[in-house]
Amino acid sequence: MTPDQYINNPEYMLDLDLSTGGRVVVQLYPNVAPNHVERLKQLTRAGFYNGIKFHRVIDGFMAQTGDPTATGQGGSQLPDIKAEFNDTPHLRGTLSMARAESPDSANSQFFIMLQPRFSLDHRYTAFGRVVSGMQYVDAIHKGEPPAVMSRIVQMSVAADNKPMPPASALVEDQPAAAPAVSVDELNAPIKQ
Repeated sequence: MTPDQYINNPEYMLDLDLSTGGRVVVQLYPNVAPNHVERLKQLTRAGFYNGIKFHRVIDGFMAQTGDPTATGQGGSQLPDIKAEFNDTPHLRGTLSMARAESPDSANSQFFIMLQPRFSLDHRYTAFGRVVSGMQYVDAIHKGEPPAVMSRIVQMSVAADNKPMPPASALVEDQPAAAPAVSVDELNAPIKQ
């Protein structure tokens, strides 16, 4: 497949509507990672990524998602994918598949580069790049795991023309509040 067949072709673009407030548009690269692109599209169209959290986000490095358990150990029920290492550099905004020790263990987890990291080139399968909305990726809560996990509210293939969820859906979850304490409880004598 040549670039003129997939660049700006909605069948090879993803819309990630994030809880950080907006839509991230991703250009997929079926010319270098056709099986990974097909897997992402298949899971996306099945609704797999809707509601999935970013469970590992390292400031200045990357934001990882795609695990329904939000532990880093989960994936889809589909078999793992054989690696498709390629010459696509891990630049800011590059999407690449997460994997375990084995090169052929990628399944559903992927990460978005926050900054370039060329040491990942030819070791992880890069399959796309953010073309708009990177500010919403930058706003993803950091941590391993983050105290408050940002999430993909909805992920869709652009050709499917799914409208963006209402703004009220694109808000971060709040950490659990401490239980309210009444004035009477504050003024009560301390029990020994």
